[in-house]
Amino acid sequence: MLLRAGPWSALILPGRGAAFARLDFHGRPVLRPLEGADPNATRAGAFWMAPWTNRLDGGAFGPDHRFPINRPDEGNALHGLLRENPWDLADAGPSHAVLTQSLRAAPFDIAARLDIALAGDGVTLALSLRNTGDRPCPLGIGWHPWFHRPPGTRLALQADSQLVTDRRGLPVAAAPARPEDWLGKDRHFTGWTGTARFTTPDHAITLAATGAWSRNLQLFAPNETPVLCLEPVSHPPNAINRPDFGRMHVVQPGQTLAGRITIEARPGE
Repeated sequence: MLLRAGPWSALILPGRGAAFARLDFHGRPVLRPLEGADPNATRAGAFWMAPWTNRLDGGAFGPDHRFPINRPDEGNALHGLLRENPWDLADAGPSHAVLTQSLRAAPFDIAARLDIALAGDGVTLALSLRNTGDRPCPLGIGWHPWFHRPPGTRLALQADSQLVTDRRGLPVAAAPARPEDWLGKDRHFTGWTGTARFTTPDHAITLAATGAWSRNLQLFAPNETPVLCLEPVSHPPNAINRPDFGRMHVVQPGQTLAGRITIEARPGE
């Protein structure tokens, strides 16, 4: 599915988790292009995370539920379940799409809605999960973009704290935030202001998050791959098992957890 508006274009894959295969501004890549690869096994494009984000220690969702470990080198279950399933197209036009997905996998009984809209002045992404079950349930949502990171990329963001992680990527302590030291890092920021800006030789990008995405940001900038992941998320890694570092949202029956992102750009200088 190709969407266009003004200088923006996006290629979405509803049948493959509603992943982004491309996002371009004035014909230049904002995301590292997927180029036909698996969006859940490639450092390119962007995918959605729900009903949890980032890592679950041993695949455990609390004491009563366990999910398949899809990161065997760490012994963790990563990034939820919705990215593995196709989404249904509820509405679409030249510059927008509304997609839906239902999931029943204990303890989750949810209806997800994804709104993607391109306009001349930017891109808006909104994800919501409605608890369609009959009991309260912890839920989480996030977006995992692989932004194109050519040489000379600069980043600016503000947050209160960052989480210190062990060799498996699980939080073990909190420390003052040092967002200026980002290259080669994989870290979670809490008390994020909800805005991040980065510049490349091609463009300057501003990402702004609201709702459930306004306080937590996962950053990943591997030295070996020219990408910058700025992932607005609703909770820290392994939060269901370690709430001392930040809790998941407990959503009541019939209620919704929602987040929104806007992406604005201007040509590079």
